[in-house]
Amino acid sequence: MHVDGSVAGNAETGMGGAGGADTVAAWARVKRRLRAELGEDVFASWFARLELVEVVSGTARLSVPTRFLKSWIESHYLDRVLATFRSEVESVSLIEVGVRGAGAPVRVAPSAVKSSSPASPLARLQSTGNAQISSGAMSFPADADSATQPRGDAGGDLNGAPLDNRLTFASFVVGRSNALAHAAAERVSRHDGQGALYNPLYFHAGVGLGKTHLLHGIGHAAREAGRRVIYLTADRFMYGFVNALKTQNALAFKERLRAIDLLILDDVQFIQGKSIQAEFGHTINSLIDAGRQVVVASDRPPTELEALEERVRSRLAGGLVVEIGTLDEQLRMSILSARLAAVRVAHPNFEVSPTVATYVARAITANGRDLEGAVNRLLAHATLTGTAVTMETAETAIRDLVKNREPKRIKIEDIQKLVASRYNVSRSDILSERRTAAVVKPRQIAMYLSKVLTLRSLPEIGRRFGGRDHTTVLHAVRKIDKLIGEDNVLNDEVELLKRMLQD
Repeated sequence: MHVDGSVAGNAETGMGGAGGADTVAAWARVKRRLRAELGEDVFASWFARLELVEVVSGTARLSVPTRFLKSWIESHYLDRVLATFRSEVESVSLIEVGVRGAGAPVRVAPSAVKSSSPASPLARLQSTGNAQISSGAMSFPADADSATQPRGDAGGDLNGAPLDNRLTFASFVVGRSNALAHAAAERVSRHDGQGALYNPLYFHAGVGLGKTHLLHGIGHAAREAGRRVIYLTADRFMYGFVNALKTQNALAFKERLRAIDLLILDDVQFIQGKSIQAEFGHTINSLIDAGRQVVVASDRPPTELEALEERVRSRLAGGLVVEIGTLDEQLRMSILSARLAAVRVAHPNFEVSPTVATYVARAITANGRDLEGAVNRLLAHATLTGTAVTMETAETAIRDLVKNREPKRIKIEDIQKLVASRYNVSRSDILSERRTAAVVKPRQIAMYLSKVLTLRSLPEIGRRFGGRDHTTVLHAVRKIDKLIGEDNVLNDEVELLKRMLQD
C-alpha cells in the first residue's frame, strides 16, 4: 500500500539506496521530527522499528517487522510520514511500507538499486559483512537467509514470530549491567526440573540494551532441550488474537497457546485493548498455574504498566523482575571491539585506531544499537572516500548520535521524593489528604513537574498522587504554571528541581 504526494511524476531522486549519506541523514531527521510531533509514547509504539530501505525514483520504501505494524501505520500515519519526508526531501512523492523478516537487517539488495551503473561501494557494503557478533543490544548477520527461520515446529504451528538464529547466548556480550539478567535467562532456558523457575521471569530496560537478544537466546536453548516454545511480540499477540476472533477460532487460539512449555513475550507495554489485555492476563495465569514457564520483556517495570489491569501487573511482578542497566564504558568498548572485528572479516583493510575506538565508546552512551550505527558510518566513510578513519572523521560521522542521546527517563516517584526532601515534608504527606499550606504547595509542584517532565497522562498522575482525580492535577499544573510566571523566586526553585531531576 502507498500514498502519493502532490508532486507530479516520479523524477529520479539521484539519492540511490537507503545507504546514501544524504538519504540516511534525511531519514534521521524525519524520525526526529516524528518523535517531537507525536510524542515519545506514540513514536516508541509505532515508529521506533520503522526503517528506510531505499529511495528510488521519488519513492521512499520503508519496512517494519510485522504485518500488524504495517497495517496500523498505513491506516493512521502514512499521510503524516509522507508529509514529513517531503519536507526534508522534496522529490519524494510516494511512500511504500513493507514487512521485513523478523530480526533481519534492513539492507538494499543489488537488484533493488535502479541503476545501470555498477554497484556503488556503499551498495556492496550493505550486501556484505557476514561475520556475526552481538552484545545484549545488537546483532550482526551470520547468514541473512537463515537468520529469520524458526527452529522446531512449535512456533510455526502457533503462528509465533520466528527466532533469530544470530541471537543466542553464545553471541551475547556480558558485562556488569546485564550479568544478572543473562544468568537468569540461561538458568530458565536450561531448567529441566519439574515446574517453572522464577515464574514469570520479567526483564525491563531501555531501547537497545539486550532484552530481545536474551529472549531469543532463551527460546533457542529451550527448543534445543526439546521444550515447546513460542516467541511472540506484543503486536504479534494482538494480531493473532484479533484474527482468531474474526475467523471464529478464538477458542482454538487460546487452547494452542496454553498447551506450550514456554511462552516468551516481548514489548508487553504495547498490548492495548480491553479484550486483548484480558486474554493476555488469562493466558499468563493459566500457564503459571499449570507450572509452565513465562518470560516477559518490557521497557518499564510491571508496576509502571498503567494500561494493564492491577491483577495482571501484580502477577507479572510476582516472579523475578530484573532490570538491565545502561552500558558502562567497559562493556561499550567490548561491544565496539567485537563489531569492528566482525566488520574486518568482510573488509580486511578497514582499520580504526585504539584512540578513535576509545572516543566512540566514550561518546556514545545510549545503547548498543547506536554503537553499531557508529561502526557502519565509519565503514561507509572509509569505503566511499578511500581514506583512513581519523578522529575528525569519527567526530563528523557520529555527530548526530552524540547530540541525540536518549534523555534520562524521570519517574514520578523520583519527583515526589526530591520535592518532599526539598520542602521538608515526607512523600507520604504529599500522597495524603492533608491540605495544610506546607503540604499543598510541594504537592502541586510535584504534580506540575510530573506533567512537564514525564509522558504520563493527567489520570495516571492523579493515581500516583494518592488516587486523585485528573481535574485536581490539572488545577495544580495550571496554578503552578501561573505562579512561576509571576514569582521569580518560585520560578528559580522549580527550574532548580528540573535540573536536579534531569542531571
